[in-house]
Amino acid sequence: MNPVGITLGDPAGIGPELVARALARSWSAPLRVFGDARLLQRAAATCGVVLPTFDLVEVTDLDAVAPDSLETGTAQVAYLDAALREAKAGALSALCTAPIHKAACKRAGFAFPGHTELLAARLAPGATPLPVTMMLAGPRLRVSLATVHIALAEVPLVLTAEAIHRAIVQTVEALRGAFGIAAPRVAVCGLNPHAGEQGHFGDEEARLVVPAIERARAEFAGVQIDGPAVPDAVFRDAVDGKYDAVVALYHDQGLIPVKLVDFEEAVNVTLGLPLLRTSPDHGVAYDIAGKGIARPTSFFAALQMACEASRAPKRAIPSGVIRSSP
Repeated sequence: MNPVGITLGDPAGIGPELVARALARSWSAPLRVFGDARLLQRAAATCGVVLPTFDLVEVTDLDAVAPDSLETGTAQVAYLDAALREAKAGALSALCTAPIHKAACKRAGFAFPGHTELLAARLAPGATPLPVTMMLAGPRLRVSLATVHIALAEVPLVLTAEAIHRAIVQTVEALRGAFGIAAPRVAVCGLNPHAGEQGHFGDEEARLVVPAIERARAEFAGVQIDGPAVPDAVFRDAVDGKYDAVVALYHDQGLIPVKLVDFEEAVNVTLGLPLLRTSPDHGVAYDIAGKGIARPTSFFAALQMACEASRAPKRAIPSGVIRSSP
């Protein structure tokens, strides 16, 4: 069995602490860490855990690191590059990424808005990035995004019926074949207040959302696809069990409700890649880094999902492995 890869994330953030805590536990698949031995040993001491012997690809040899610096940005990018070389060669069964600091990475030459876009480009068989969808999956709420890391002002300019359709399709496929839901129920958000209220607050619903929904309905028999749904009500309906997933049209529209109800257990899943990629649904947390108090629950849930996927390679995302113990 190929190992599950783990990238250390921002060395000045809570990533090393999360990874150290994870390495001190037992998992159902072998692990391979792309990172730095000294950082992990320091993080383990901070957290009061003892590291066992583990598989490490030592990418850097850092001592003290300053938050949001060129040095940390360079290290984060190097960890990802090393892991992606092995992933593209087929040497990893899944990939679990600790949080990165995007501004620091950008200073180090990182040309992508985030992990999702990098993976879509680097794991593509050719020059064209893979069409992928970001999903946040928690015990009570699953949300996929039609657009990801772009400025809010750009959303109406970038959003297309094709992007919404792709997010619907990849969400339905994940729910059916991966989360084990035979007849998924999916809601698609509108962009505007009250889902446009029949054009009073914008035409994006009629021009973009409705065509995407109608196309997806024609492609999937027995699948409930509702929308355009009123954004300020649909997430409550999903939490109450009316829907198995919601397709949101922009980043904060989808992530605010997930982080409200499932912050400690939600997993960031990239749909559409040749291997499963998971990540916790939080950032680098500079304010608590180095204090040994970061809660590892979301990272453990992400790693658990990756391990389960490595044991069932024919299933892109294993069902029933979202919740984890602290």
